[in-house]
Amino acid sequence: MLLSRKSNDRGKSERVWLTSYHTFSFGEYYDENHMGFRALRVINEDTVAPSRGFPPHSHDNMEILTYIIQGELQHQDSTGSKVIIKQGDVQLMSAGSGITHSEYNASSEKPVHLLQIWIHPDKDNLTPSHYERTFPKKPGEPLHLLASKEGKEGSLQIHQEVLLYRLILGKSESFTFPINSNRFIWVQIVKGPIIINGNSLDAGDGLQVSKETILSFEAIQDTELLLFDLA
Repeated sequence: MLLSRKSNDRGKSERVWLTSYHTFSFGEYYDENHMGFRALRVINEDTVAPSRGFPPHSHDNMEILTYIIQGELQHQDSTGSKVIIKQGDVQLMSAGSGITHSEYNASSEKPVHLLQIWIHPDKDNLTPSHYERTFPKKPGEPLHLLASKEGKEGSLQIHQEVLLYRLILGKSESFTFPINSNRFIWVQIVKGPIIINGNSLDAGDGLQVSKETILSFEAIQDTELLLFDLA
């Protein structure tokens, strides 16, 4: 079964310095029909103005991934860490028993465009931590594992039974992804358009997949997407 979540149907919040689209209920946006999917709780697409950002705030018991689409984001937290995350980088922050952090656009001239993803952990009150990794695009390798419970294939180690992939296809390229039994898929389009099992999707769209055995991807234009393989 395939259920699409169109970009224009997402929640939206705006401030002077921020435009944010919410795939699932978040903050003041609430939709009882979109409270998450399996362990996946939040997908926010944020555009942050130059030199602006989120002042110190706290999280606990959540796995938080930041995926930079364009630009640079400065992260600072209560562990004493201060890093800049760039396009091609992914950050995984395990909030665990509690962490306070801030996030600001590292550029004074250009906006930063990113996805922030929250996933419920399989254990509560873990020791807070964060890791950053660069995942360069590799010719001939369209599918790249970004995060997994075991940290396999050089991926970030996440405290949940999830496999997070990035798929990059050129115009007219195709790809098939087999789905193991008892697994569920969420696809989030970063760049499109693309056809997935006959469904036309574009940037910002999501696709919920259950009780399917295979996904067939046909890129109409250069495409970039995230694929969540969930228990």
